[in-house]
Amino acid sequence: MQEVYDFLKKCGTYYLATVEEDQPRVRPFGTVAMFEGKLYIQTGKKKEVSKQIQKNPKVEICAFADGQWIRVAGKLVRDDRYEAKKYMLDCYPSLQAMYSAEDENTEVLYFEDAQATFASFGGEPKVVRF
Repeated sequence: MQEVYDFLKKCGTYYLATVEEDQPRVRPFGTVAMFEGKLYIQTGKKKEVSKQIQKNPKVEICAFADGQWIRVAGKLVRDDRYEAKKYMLDCYPSLQAMYSAEDENTEVLYFEDAQATFASFGGEPKVVRF
């Protein structure tokens, strides 16, 4: 999982895909952290993406850097603990102007039953499960 985290950090921006009824929705994200051995992302509970994840937690993210890309598919699980929210916001201080570990809007989620696939045009794909 460390390799997945490192690649996503290097990319800076990744794209998160969710489903709203029968319509795929994709948007850029930039938050990623490893906390207690799990890969986390962050959003706001008031956002449509949060509502989509709560209705159908199966998501996929995709990112590209240096001729290689990654796709991470899995289930996102909400973690409402103060410690998890604080850790994520400490990793991204610029978010502290919009979010707080103590507010009801901050949402952190971790991947469960995930599979990451590293690929490029010239090599064999590499799969990592976590």
